[in-house]
Amino acid sequence: MKKNAQVWIETVLYTLIGLSLIAIVLAFVTPKITEAKDRAIIEQTISSLNQFDDRINTVLQAPGNIRSLEFTMKRGDFYINSSGDELLFILDDLKKPFSEPGVEIPFGRIKVYSENNQKTSSVYLKIDYGGKINITYQGEDNEIEDKFNSAPIPYKFFIESKQIQNGLEVVDIKEVSGR
Repeated sequence: MKKNAQVWIETVLYTLIGLSLIAIVLAFVTPKITEAKDRAIIEQTISSLNQFDDRINTVLQAPGNIRSLEFTMKRGDFYINSSGDELLFILDDLKKPFSEPGVEIPFGRIKVYSENNQKTSSVYLKIDYGGKINITYQGEDNEIEDKFNSAPIPYKFFIESKQIQNGLEVVDIKEVSGR
């Protein structure tokens, strides 16, 4: 009878030790997995913005040239600032900054700016065309930035090269995905 009770006590102790070891490992591994996911999302977003920029540069080869682009956004907010002639993508609620906080870093044509918040970080990815290309949205230079939220279905944009105005090439961006 004593041996039977000892076996049960040992089983319970070994199970508790095993569960506590698993909990300790998860406590250290989970933040690293989250950081890797955040980094992958930022790198995918940079790739998507580069595709957007490539389409803009492609349409500039001839006035009237039109290209379509499907733009997938799993996370973050995308802004078309037609009055400032820039594209801006903001990713919030990241566990760690992507780059040195408070310093704008060029990443090709994209400028990356990280910011620390209370418990999380934000990353701003910007392509500035000011002085080179006049970006319009739906044919207008709006004072208000046009915002696109993350969605499971990709946005569809038409990017069109218009006539040169005031010495700048005009690129019009139209969202046609029917949202």
